[in-house]
Amino acid sequence: MGYQIMAKISVVLATYNEEKNLPDCLDSVKNLADEIVIVDGASSDSTIEIAKRYGAKIKVVKNLQNFHINKQKAIDMATRDWILQLDADERISGALVEEIKLVVSDPKNNGYWIPRKNWFLGRFLMKGGQYPDYTLRLYRRGKGRLPQKDVHEQAVVDGEVGYLNNPLIHLADPEFSRYFMRWQRYTALAATQMKAANIKCYNPTIAIKYLLILPIWWFILTYVRHKGFMDSWQGFVFSLFSALRFPVSYIKYLRN
Repeated sequence: MGYQIMAKISVVLATYNEEKNLPDCLDSVKNLADEIVIVDGASSDSTIEIAKRYGAKIKVVKNLQNFHINKQKAIDMATRDWILQLDADERISGALVEEIKLVVSDPKNNGYWIPRKNWFLGRFLMKGGQYPDYTLRLYRRGKGRLPQKDVHEQAVVDGEVGYLNNPLIHLADPEFSRYFMRWQRYTALAATQMKAANIKCYNPTIAIKYLLILPIWWFILTYVRHKGFMDSWQGFVFSLFSALRFPVSYIKYLRN
């Protein structure tokens, strides 16, 4: 009787000052990772020391505004059969561990979308278009890579991709201060991308689009059409600030 050889998995991360999140993240993959690869943006806390305790392969580089660049560096350093790309504020449940082991041992695809549950100010957001928040994080080494152009981009995988059932747990925003810090970073990057695209910032049509049309459309889409109101006050805050990213990014672009 034949038997399957268990494929090896590299868990890869890009980090910056993640001493609070990293231990729980790496603990959650201890029964899955054959290799841990971390590219760190010169953290000033104990992130690197924690990574060393877990036996990670570590590279320290400059912390970049577009952190997908450092994520791709970690992907490039991986040596095992499959890549599982995580953020330090994400956790893998035992059920997801077993599902990943199953699909990489007898793969029908070169990559897999994983549903994600996002924790926001005391609850998981299940409406507002936030669940299932599919993210393409698992793929054969050499078959997937990040475009490194946009903060919300997904990996690009050569060949067929499938879907997993068990969700990735994303503990991104336990308090508003962390969310606001990330929101400021995203809007700054969006302003940089607008400048690179040479958007005509003083064109009245462009101004109306970013200051009025896009934020109103987005709020109605997430809070009303996708029923963000069912996520209580957290759903309102999320829809409001995700809508405000358009005018804020535009104003930051004007100030550059």
